[in-house]
Amino acid sequence: MSFEGKTAWITGASSGIGAALAREWASRGASIILSGRDEARLAAVAEELGTDRLILPFDVRDDAAMQEATSKAADWKDGVDIFVANAGVSQRSAAVDTDMSVYREIIDIDLTAQIAATQALLPHVTARGTGHLLFISSIAGKVGVPMRTAYSAAKFGLIGYADALRAELSQSGVQVHVVCPGSVATDVSRNALTADGSKRGRSDKVIDNGIPPAEAAQRIIDAVASGQREIIVANGMEEAMGEMRRTPDELLDQVAGMVAAGYMEKMKAEG
Repeated sequence: MSFEGKTAWITGASSGIGAALAREWASRGASIILSGRDEARLAAVAEELGTDRLILPFDVRDDAAMQEATSKAADWKDGVDIFVANAGVSQRSAAVDTDMSVYREIIDIDLTAQIAATQALLPHVTARGTGHLLFISSIAGKVGVPMRTAYSAAKFGLIGYADALRAELSQSGVQVHVVCPGSVATDVSRNALTADGSKRGRSDKVIDNGIPPAEAAQRIIDAVASGQREIIVANGMEEAMGEMRRTPDELLDQVAGMVAAGYMEKMKAEG
């Protein structure tokens, strides 16, 4: 499919995978809405884009700001064709050492806030009867990874929400995609939270040697264009782990078939 003339709204767009997706979609003719907390960094990314762009800075945990941004995004140009729930923070700490506040913060940012942003936009995309919703999970959202119990919990949860939402929207014309990156060369490890909630401040060798963000973005967008519902972007052992836990298309089709057969209407009628 062509993305020429489409509008993509990306959260967490100031760096890493989010910024790379903005650049790649812009190169394919899409207009870009960039969101994140740091307006200056968003502006720097926007300056690189040779296309129409709109900066909507907000903290994903600020519901009022998120609702205001949603209204502005929906009113810009012809509306939002692609929404990417990408904002997030990782973790590097053993469960036995980790303060409960760290679990609450990571799950709030990586799961609850992503659901809230999507829920705010749902009336817009369903009314249009077309579009793509992308949820950036992780290989750690398919396979529980040591030192990332909070992160894995949030990313597993994000896949569960996305899979259920995909089934509900299967008759609407709106497509839902789950993206599971492995190690991508970003600041994800450097910005990860430690046991007391402080930033780690250093990276991992495996992250530093990971997939370049530009390559990850190309692979993600190519997969969206081809209609893939679950997109694994990883190499080596991480790719093998993701493929072992990939949800079969037949199962996704089966759940969508329940919706097509009137499952939701029946449940609503039963109260």
